[in-house]
Formats: sequence, structure tokens, C-alpha cells
Amino acid sequence: MRATLMHKAHDVTVENVPDAAIRQPTDALIRVTRACICGSDLWPYNDLPETPGGQPMGHEAIGIVEDVGSEVQHIRRGQLVIMPFGYSDGSCPICQEGIQTGCPNGGFFGSPDVGGAQAEALRIPWADGTLYPIDVGPDDALMPALLTLSDVMGTGHHAALTARVRPGAVAAVVGDGAVGLCAVIAAKRLGAEQIIIMGRHESRLALARDFGATDVVKERGQEAVERVRELTGGFGAHSVLECVGSGQAMDTALGIARPGGAVGRVGVPHYAPIDGTGTFFRNITVAGGPAPTRAYIDELLPEVMDGRIEPGRVFDRTVDLDGVPEGYRAMNEREALKVLVTP
Repeated sequence: MRATLMHKAHDVTVENVPDAAIRQPTDALIRVTRACICGSDLWPYNDLPETPGGQPMGHEAIGIVEDVGSEVQHIRRGQLVIMPFGYSDGSCPICQEGIQTGCPNGGFFGSPDVGGAQAEALRIPWADGTLYPIDVGPDDALMPALLTLSDVMGTGHHAALTARVRPGAVAAVVGDGAVGLCAVIAAKRLGAEQIIIMGRHESRLALARDFGATDVVKERGQEAVERVRELTGGFGAHSVLECVGSGQAMDTALGIARPGGAVGRVGVPHYAPIDGTGTFFRNITVAGGPAPTRAYIDELLPEVMDGRIEPGRVFDRTVDLDGVPEGYRAMNEREALKVLVTP
């Protein structure tokens, strides 16, 4: 089968690799019908060292179940399924508490052990706990929106929840990538009265306004902090949704949070440990991490299906598997917001 491998920074290839196959009785095998490139994939795209054999890429997918292991009870051949970016057994206490990305038996797709979703097929560990069947056709017009439930919409929702967005609150979203835009959707649906989007790309900011953003801040650094304070009567935001993962983004997030506020961070961290002194004396809560998107599908799916939220609009380019390397380049150069892959 064919799959995407990253050998080092800026070196992405699509190659023939051994066919995905069931290894454990709790596995399933899916034929990937939709995948995509994530903003977090750009971190290794820019800094991955030489990796012998290549790193499998891709952790978001929708697919058709081709086979199941002998102990799989709820997932059946022929089902169309959403594949969250992390796999989990679904039965341990951590999964039962809704933190599937902390499952002691779990892990993440896009690794040498399980492979990546930017491929023709993929092995799914713990199929019953991981996969989410959906009752639509594989070419339904809602496919892009449904695909966001594997990661970016669920991740934006996680940012909003951990930032404690509530009705009447002031929410600020740091980052205008796909996760940031989905975080605007999440803040809106949770009742935020004022939603500030922080970014610089006009097309993305226009989409953020469509999703519910009330204010735009294009400044960066201390100027951005001062601008947010101007927009909030000098107090800052109750809820800050950090959707980038850089040191500057986190510094900004902490700077714009009002005393007693909360920062929900979902950008994969590329910064030193947070200095807790400033957060302590302002009673700032810092929470977040890898979103347990499997836990959020039940809540978000009905709103996708009836069109109340439209997260699929974050996709602005579609490629086939051969086009994945170009998709990486386009996203890295900010020529594309998020690239949909149709293997």
C-alpha cells in the first residue's frame, strides 16, 4: 500500500510500504477515505532530524472498516468510521472519565508502531474504544466537517472547555489556524459574549468573523496584550484559548488573561516550562493538553449533521495522496489553511 513518510525537515514522500494488517485481536483495519494535514504536522516538517526509514504521517481520518480482530465486539466490517487522532481502549477508568488521550493502553497515530493516516489504509488498535461509526455515505457533502471531529473541532472545543468559556464571558483565541478557527466556533456555542481572534491572515480572520468572532487583534507581543486590554476595559479575557504552541503565543495568552481567568492550551508546546509566579499572583488557571476528541463526538456530531456548526469550512485545498508533499509546502508557506487528502 502507499503511505506518507517524512524523512527529515521538508522531506516528505509517498511510498510503497508493507500493507497495514491486524496484529492484535482487538485491532481493526480501515481503508482511509478522507485524511488531512494538521498544523501540528508542520512542527516536524520544519525541525525533524534525519529519521532512518521515515516517520509515518497523519493522525486524522475517516475510513471504511475492512477487517476486525476476533475480540472486536462493536465495530463491524463495512462501517464508515471517524478515527480520532489518539487510540484508546475505551474501558479503563481514564477513558471512562472522558480523557481517552490519557489512556494507559493508548497512543497516537502517526507513529512507527501504528502508522499514519495519510495513507491508503491503517491498523486501528483498540477498535471498539477508538473508532466512532457514522451513518452517512462515504461521499456525503458533510465529509470535511465530519473529519474535523477526529481532531481540530474537538481540539478547539477542548480549548474552550479548559479555558472555562461560559455564557457572557470574554474569550480570546490565540492563533488563526484551523484549531483556532474551530475554537471560535466552540467559544460561540458555549455562549461567550465577546470573542477576540488574534491573527494576521485576512482570509482566516474573515472566516473567524463568520464563525462568531466579534473583534480582531493583528498585533503581536506586548502590543497585542495592550490591544486586548483596550478591548476588555483594561481587564483582559476571562477565557484564553491558546491554539499555537509557541513560546510567544503562550506569553501572549498569559498576558491577556484577566485575574481569575483561565488559559486552555491545546497547541503542542514548543516552549520552556511556564513560570508560575505571574499566574499565581493573578489566580490564573492554566489547563489543557491533547484533546480527548473521542469523548466529544457525541456532543458535536448532531450540530455538524444539522448544520448548526460548519467546521469543514477550514479546509481550503484538496489533494490526492500524490499531492500530500505539495500540501505540506502550501500549508507551511501559509498558502493553504488546512489540506484535505482523498487517498
